[in-house]
Amino acid sequence: MQSLDLYINGQHLPAEDGRMFTRENPVSGEIVTQAAAASMDDATRAVDAAAKAFPEWSATGPGERRAKLLAAAENLKARGPNIVQAMKDEIGATEPWAQFNVKLAADMLIEAAALTTQIKGEVIPSNRPGTTALALRQPAGVVLAMAPWNAPVILGVRSIATPLACGNTVVMKSSELCPRVHALIIEAVAEAGFPDGVLNAISNDPKDAATIVEALIANPAVRRVNFTGSTRVGKIVGELSGRYLKPALLELGGKAPMIILEDADMDAAVAAAGFGAYMNQGQICMSTERIITVGSAGEAFAKAFKAKVESLVAGDPREGQAPLGSLVSQAAADRVRTLIQDAVDRGAALIAGGGSGTILNAAALDHVTSEMRIYSEESFGPVAAIIRAGSVDEAVRIANESEFGLSAAVFGQDTMKALAVAKRIESGICHINGPTVHDEAQMPFGGIKASGYGRFGGLWGIEEFTELRWITLQDGALHYPI
Repeated sequence: MQSLDLYINGQHLPAEDGRMFTRENPVSGEIVTQAAAASMDDATRAVDAAAKAFPEWSATGPGERRAKLLAAAENLKARGPNIVQAMKDEIGATEPWAQFNVKLAADMLIEAAALTTQIKGEVIPSNRPGTTALALRQPAGVVLAMAPWNAPVILGVRSIATPLACGNTVVMKSSELCPRVHALIIEAVAEAGFPDGVLNAISNDPKDAATIVEALIANPAVRRVNFTGSTRVGKIVGELSGRYLKPALLELGGKAPMIILEDADMDAAVAAAGFGAYMNQGQICMSTERIITVGSAGEAFAKAFKAKVESLVAGDPREGQAPLGSLVSQAAADRVRTLIQDAVDRGAALIAGGGSGTILNAAALDHVTSEMRIYSEESFGPVAAIIRAGSVDEAVRIANESEFGLSAAVFGQDTMKALAVAKRIESGICHINGPTVHDEAQMPFGGIKASGYGRFGGLWGIEEFTELRWITLQDGALHYPI
């Protein structure tokens, strides 16, 4: 078991009164991490440190920011083995998923480094004689970053990298389910030489989350909020941000559809669906939860998919012998079992599935209909629903019936026809002949509807974490009517 402190103003500090909370391994139940449980005063101290560091950090040049972010990427990769072990211990992740987290997160730091010279403005023609009008982007201030447990390195780094590149200071609230993983990434970034107070991180007891988050958002020094997590919590964060007039970037839940057209390459579709539905045990916001087949594609896909699903068994990730690992908790596993049983009771055919405790093999349900909970509820687990559609129009209607709108995919060999279908799907992201699970550091990542608003990634992230200002320069006398 490891014990973790808060990180405030360049120092590792215990929480007020030495308060701690623990995180257990989801498979064995043993305590694997003990972390500082921040108080309201601790949260305020973190924001105060970030606010104090902001004037100097916001004035640094792009070269200095770039160098530190590149160094942070190298530090993160060097900590790879420790991060992988922490992900196995705290959330039951498999080694390949943990290694991918480290790789993509390092890419995000490198991409953020490249953004430091892309924070640009423009000259706007003015109707007033002698006026030069400028639109400038400047650092916003203190950014509150909140990242989840399911892709903890990718999403943790994403929450802080672009804000730092833009000249903001950051307070990160780590996930209660993976405090050690998030502590490791904070250490990696902080040790790249960022001045004291530029990057701060607090952990909290789960029971204190609501009060801590509201206090952080309400703090006048906090100027931007970004949150990645469930739609349920995202609505609360969005409401609080609106109440205190803080712009928020929300990347929330998903119920990603994959439409299989009749001319689809079935081998390619099966491979993409297997990866998209079951990578990280289906605990990805982009996971393929609904496979919508058109006409004759239904029977062909279901038959081919069965063998793929049956091959994806789960095991204890610490042993590293199975393609799938553990779900994050027993409650998560029980919920998946409940959704599967509800669908079977209402007439769905269970293609494959099984397992015990938090170790669940891949499962798939065929002939899923709208009367079943899994048709509309996000499962966030290793189960996919096959929904049969009689036409392309019906498939698009089914895809768009969801409250969510993050990622989607369309499979068809006539790419122009597939593109036409993709344009009709209500989602922030759609891939043609590729899996719903796909992310790159330079892409505009985000959703619509109940999947949130705003975009992480590339130049689009700059817009989220800078203030757009209009400044004029006057050359010559002005004449006024009074």
